Amino acid sequence: MRRRRRSRVAESAAATLLLLLSAACGSRLPESDFEHATATPRTAPVRVGVITSTTSPVGGAAFTGPRDGAVAYFDRINARGGIDGHRVEVRLCDDGGSGVGNNTCVHQLLDEDKVVALVATTSLAYAGAPRVSRARVPDIGGQPIGPAYDTWPHLYGIYGSLAPRNGTPGWGGELYGGTEVYRYFKREHGARTAAVVSYNQPASASYARLVERGLKAEGYRVVGEQVDFALPNFRAAAADLKAQGADLVLDALDTHGNARLCEAMDQVGAHVTAKVTNVQNWTSTVPEDYGNSPACRNALWVTGSSRNFDDTSDPAVREFREATKGLPTHSQWQLEGWAAALWFTRAARSCAASGITRACVDAFMDRSEGFDAGGLLIPVRFERLAAPPKTRWTCLSVARWRDGRGWITQGDMDRTCFDVPQLAYTP
Repeated sequence: MRRRRRSRVAESAAATLLLLLSAACGSRLPESDFEHATATPRTAPVRVGVITSTTSPVGGAAFTGPRDGAVAYFDRINARGGIDGHRVEVRLCDDGGSGVGNNTCVHQLLDEDKVVALVATTSLAYAGAPRVSRARVPDIGGQPIGPAYDTWPHLYGIYGSLAPRNGTPGWGGELYGGTEVYRYFKREHGARTAAVVSYNQPASASYARLVERGLKAEGYRVVGEQVDFALPNFRAAAADLKAQGADLVLDALDTHGNARLCEAMDQVGAHVTAKVTNVQNWTSTVPEDYGNSPACRNALWVTGSSRNFDDTSDPAVREFREATKGLPTHSQWQLEGWAAALWFTRAARSCAASGITRACVDAFMDRSEGFDAGGLLIPVRFERLAAPPKTRWTCLSVARWRDGRGWITQGDMDRTCFDVPQLAYTP
């Protein structure tokens, strides 16, 4: 049986782009992770740090999901007695979305607060990553907005890494991503013509070229649509992709641009098989974000590497939703923050008998091959390959939006898998 893997070109490269434009395996969540329901903490608390670019120029809502999910998990653990009697003490730090602010947070959490680990890091500019690595502080389940989690040891991104992590991003400065998303829509939904919409802005145009390469590698006819960053004419782009017969639309746009593109597609009657977005936009706010485009809104699809937060038929998802029912909105990044906190808890629990230290937690993380957060994640791997793989057996999670029903899971993420080529890109 092949190992289940996935690439992060959609999660990492797309997340970086959108933010720049805007300014133990195999088991379900066991009850053991919430045991000691009647116990009271009997020893010193375990201190963890969460760095979030809450007040960044792109707005807090873009980053706070992982933080909120992690805090909800730790609140649940503490309400049930902590980790083998150790209460989890969460120290939050807002880095403001700047490198200077990030370094300040790293100093505060590592040197002043003496945290055992960082959890669910979500930073626009993770300038403090080298310092975290040198201090050998495990950074667990962070979002790979930039290349840090494919660059430095002791950093364990939520999606894993195959890179050597020796201080240089990826392999010689290049990261690799697969074509599984394009393969999925071609094989499962018969898509043959794809439009890629981007701004005439360097980061947007660069990512669009990467998407186009992947589509062409999968045999698509590709239609490129570029709009002016300052004065975008989305209506013209929508009219052209309609005339070209596009049945799949991907983009290198920010959330606002996506909403305007969808509105323009409805106005010109451009109906497609799928308007594909990424995990950052996998939220419950779709009705508000796409309020003026009902047809396009109901053609929204999303792909990622974690189980759909709206799929409450799954017991692990139900646990997450019950613990976060007080939040005004829900998102996939919240679920992934919850998974990051669960990951730390597993590591800390393995160390409880001998002492929950940075070194012990890091040793657990370094050997946590195949971790799936009780079924919430496609199994995560850290392999440190000397050379990048040419192909990978890659699995993905897929959902589509339906008004009145939310995000509907499409197939089983553990079986929606393809053997796809890996394409290089520069972060």
